[in-house]
Amino acid sequence: MNALKHEIAINLGGEELRLENGQLALQADGAILLSYGDLRLLCTVCMKDSPREGLDFFPLSCDFEEKSYSVGHIPGSVLRREGRPPDSATLTARLTDRPLRPLFPKGMRNDVQVINTLLASDKDNEADVLGIVGASAALHISRIPFNGPIGAVRVGYDGENFVVNPTRSFLAENPSLDLVVASTAKGVVMIEAGASQLPEDEVEAAIEFGHEHNQELIALQEELRELCGVDKAEPIIAGVYEGAEEAVAAAVGSDLAAAVRVTTEPDRSEAVAAAREAANAALEDSDLEPEAVAAGFESALKAATRAAILDDQLRPDGRAPGQLRELSADVGILPRVHGTGLFQRGLTQCLNIVTLGNARSVQRIGLDNLDWEESKRYMHHYYMPPFASGEAYPLRGPRRREIGHGYLAERAITPVLPDESEFPYVIRTVSEILSSNGSTSMAATTASALALMDAGVPLKAPVTGISIGLISDGDGRHEILTDIQGAEDHFGDMDFKVAGSAEGVTAIQLDIKLDHIPLSIIGPVLARGREARMEILEVMQAAIDQPRDSVNTWAPKIEIHKIDPAKIGEVIGPGGKVIRKLEELTGASIDIAEDGTLTVAAPDREQAEKTIAMIRDIIGDIELGRVVSGPVERILPFGA
Repeated sequence: MNALKHEIAINLGGEELRLENGQLALQADGAILLSYGDLRLLCTVCMKDSPREGLDFFPLSCDFEEKSYSVGHIPGSVLRREGRPPDSATLTARLTDRPLRPLFPKGMRNDVQVINTLLASDKDNEADVLGIVGASAALHISRIPFNGPIGAVRVGYDGENFVVNPTRSFLAENPSLDLVVASTAKGVVMIEAGASQLPEDEVEAAIEFGHEHNQELIALQEELRELCGVDKAEPIIAGVYEGAEEAVAAAVGSDLAAAVRVTTEPDRSEAVAAAREAANAALEDSDLEPEAVAAGFESALKAATRAAILDDQLRPDGRAPGQLRELSADVGILPRVHGTGLFQRGLTQCLNIVTLGNARSVQRIGLDNLDWEESKRYMHHYYMPPFASGEAYPLRGPRRREIGHGYLAERAITPVLPDESEFPYVIRTVSEILSSNGSTSMAATTASALALMDAGVPLKAPVTGISIGLISDGDGRHEILTDIQGAEDHFGDMDFKVAGSAEGVTAIQLDIKLDHIPLSIIGPVLARGREARMEILEVMQAAIDQPRDSVNTWAPKIEIHKIDPAKIGEVIGPGGKVIRKLEELTGASIDIAEDGTLTVAAPDREQAEKTIAMIRDIIGDIELGRVVSGPVERILPFGA
């Protein structure tokens, strides 16, 4: 069996990255054991032999399995088994899916499953970006049709130099950039980034740096395929009807060209519907089946929409390529809650609500997640109910898309949050998408910033974001589109979300439908994103130009006091008896850190100050001349 084993390695970021095949998961179509430092990741891929009938999408599934044994930990659940995947695993799975998906043959309908299983973890190396490399290698050596391979690296920045695959400790000490770049040999296929208001030119340079290092990983996979790769299966392409698009174009081409140049609704939809009916009538007696006519019409509509943009710079709603839709912003629209922000861009509308809490409200992140962070004081949760897109389907738990969009908006805001010492609250923002027509995650980012300022959170700077699209013809002609909406997203080639402040970029998420985009497009897209941000920031500042001076009346009031660490036990009391009694008497929440930092959260400031005074009495922290209340135990000649 060892005779089947092949392995190959390079040095990347000061660590050996090794790919092994032929020893584990022998029945998978492709299996790679990836080693990096003490991390071991098993990446497997399988494909069903037959395509699924009736699908209009490619059934690719990517999963990331975090096993507690990988860190020497037994799960804390009653059954002592791993439970449902945490959000971190969902985000890692999405990070693997996004660069792989556009590289499968268009029209392929065979189920393909990618499973990355973390077998051994170390504290310093991240598994997420390595999973992209391992999955790409497994696909590349397998029979599964795949137009790869791809490389993927994480890029950090110490203020002077970029670092490839930085460790967790490096990122903790240098939080200015956390960038993941995935590339083919020709260009970029996916970007995911968080940054501390980094200038656009530095972000562009970091992307180029990552792309260069990806070429080493691509060459490594090509070498591995020469050693152990198998012949690729011939893909079965569904939904391709020979001559259908041409027949529709011949029958109603002029009608379609006119329909896509109607820039008002519902007139545009009515014109497209009329062209569809005309196509069905004209081709009723042809050799084409109804489903072929429908597919041909969709292809012809896509071609006509793209031609109007490329030839005439005419977008579906009549805007110029760099023009935003109508914007509006408002704050303070709900009573009782701690802060609200409402943002609308065209038909995309988001209501964000902020809730402030005390230290006990932090999100605890335990070892079951294999996430080494102990707690999280800022959370952003994104919800998009079916009515937002005029649909009706059952409400369930958060979907992968909602988790991903929430994380993107959270990442965009995090760099401008105040330090905990300045603002000791735990913050939860909830984005309710009330209407969806393009880039709801960037609307959620904008509404979050508005709501946070309304709640009195002293942001370092307001943040907003925009989605930039792309239409290209494959021959060098292309048009960059600011603020893409429904039809442009559906028929376009790219969704490049970029968020930031007036100072610089805080988050990026790029997904494409092409097999790559050239590096030359990155700079102009970032510049277009900055122009849009500045315009949106003006609208935001008209609604609220700076954070409110204090938190909302209904928010808890937090007071911080320092006590002698040696006296912590006196405040807590035996079995927590004293601190529980204090909370019962005052209605406040009391937390004490090991260094003696005392945090009191109460419904109002007066109650918080009263609680601190009572604690001072307990530990004997009494100032001369201060009146102290307490029970009289006995009367003596010199006093009580």
